[in-house]
Amino acid sequence: MTRASDIQDVTLSKEGLPDWLDPVVRAVETVEPLQLSRFLPPRDGTGRQSAVLILFGEGVRGPELLLMERASSLRSHAGQPSFPGGALDPEDGDPEGDGPLRAALREAEEETGLDPSGVQLFGVLPKLYIPVSRFVVTPVLGWWREPSPVGVVDPNETARVFTVPVADLTDPAHRATTVHPSGHRGPAFLVESALVWGFTAGLIDRLLHYAGWELPWDRDKQVPLDWRS
Repeated sequence: MTRASDIQDVTLSKEGLPDWLDPVVRAVETVEPLQLSRFLPPRDGTGRQSAVLILFGEGVRGPELLLMERASSLRSHAGQPSFPGGALDPEDGDPEGDGPLRAALREAEEETGLDPSGVQLFGVLPKLYIPVSRFVVTPVLGWWREPSPVGVVDPNETARVFTVPVADLTDPAHRATTVHPSGHRGPAFLVESALVWGFTAGLIDRLLHYAGWELPWDRDKQVPLDWRS
């Protein structure tokens, strides 16, 4: 296995991507920050630089996304399904350069065990902000060109690792609106025995929308969130 830390040349490439990814590539190239979220990085530069890997693969039911469920013992976002990712380390490099690319691959390897040499990075979305944890997040998009086995590497960090068919994410029956005790409302997905909500669901929702994959769904269907969420 090639470790992310061993990869010297981390680049973006759109060559050889499957045709079905074309709408995602176009969306990544044209979307504006405020089209993704109303929470943008503080102008004063504060916040902890981080990255997530939005990894598209092809499974038995067609296009799919790689997700993980965070351990319930974690201090931040405990028990939530999410994209692999985390804070940048100094060895990842420049946060304004290829640092987020390295961090996304490194964290995905550490959390799911995937082989980063089989991942082709093809795009980066604008930096977003998670106020509750003060993370400045760079979403990095990849194509799982050569899939490798994945699973829980450290049970203290990850409860499970799973893939979700895009067909399930676009299915109106699997969509809902979460209502947080604070009053905040946001998109959610009920897939693979999990409730995907918050930052991750927001990104998936916007990607489906701007890629033209979104189907009409009942936005009045609500799922209450526990006050500890």
